[in-house]
Amino acid sequence: MALGTVTRRLGNKLLPALSPSPRLLHSHATSFGFKQVNEEEKARMVGDVFTSVASSYDLMNDLMSAGLHRLWKDRLVSKLNPFPGMKHLDVAGGTGDVAFRILENIHKVKLKGLRGAFQDTLEAETQIYVCDINPKMLNVGKQRASEKGFGEDGSLVWVEGNAESLSFQNDSMDGYTIAFGIRNVTHIEKVLSEAHRVLKPGGRFLCLELSHVGIPIFKDLYDYYSFSVIPYMGELVAGDRQSYQYLVESIRRFPSQEKFASMIADAGFQKVEYENLVGGVVAIHSGLKI
Repeated sequence: MALGTVTRRLGNKLLPALSPSPRLLHSHATSFGFKQVNEEEKARMVGDVFTSVASSYDLMNDLMSAGLHRLWKDRLVSKLNPFPGMKHLDVAGGTGDVAFRILENIHKVKLKGLRGAFQDTLEAETQIYVCDINPKMLNVGKQRASEKGFGEDGSLVWVEGNAESLSFQNDSMDGYTIAFGIRNVTHIEKVLSEAHRVLKPGGRFLCLELSHVGIPIFKDLYDYYSFSVIPYMGELVAGDRQSYQYLVESIRRFPSQEKFASMIADAGFQKVEYENLVGGVVAIHSGLKI
């Protein structure tokens, strides 16, 4: 896949703390884009953003990324290696994009050598939980699932919930994904801790997130596109410049790839690694619960 990938593995040991960048806020400091706000205010403001953009969210993703977000999500799911009978949690996945891909991958697995009642049982036990704090985003996902014919067998479960305080039991999930969501939470550490808690031993954490470009010339072009084009596009297509201004600013507030990897390791995950796509425009971080 010609996406310009770079993979770095950080080993099994916890990483030393990295020196903080003056442009970043740690997750215990509360920011809404470039503004500092209190925690209650941030939760409400982020909620307002996604309520506003829910109906145009997928269209804007196509426009902003020139369709590349589809390949990035395909890459995320390929790293997950979905299998029939799995219990998986997709957080901040309201519109269903990642969940649908997981189900499509599971349906493609023909279970060579496994047929009949055993195959039917495994498929019946497959459950993909889509958890999102925003009910409007979930409604968009449910509508899309109905149109595509997903989840009619009960394999899709829609849950309104907070990534920082999940309602799922300890050691209950085979996999956990979060795509373009973790930078919007108030406490990143709490999200990572909850992900570790609900995963079974051997379960995998995967996070797809807009990240930081390291190549100077490319970074300048990316910054221009982000701050000049994306908000204008949001105003033109979604009628909401302010929400897309926030989304751009939130990327710059998010920790660097190395810093975020160290946070994942601090949450208890092993074999932490990340892969840069398109020069770091996005990164896929992963870790195992052992």
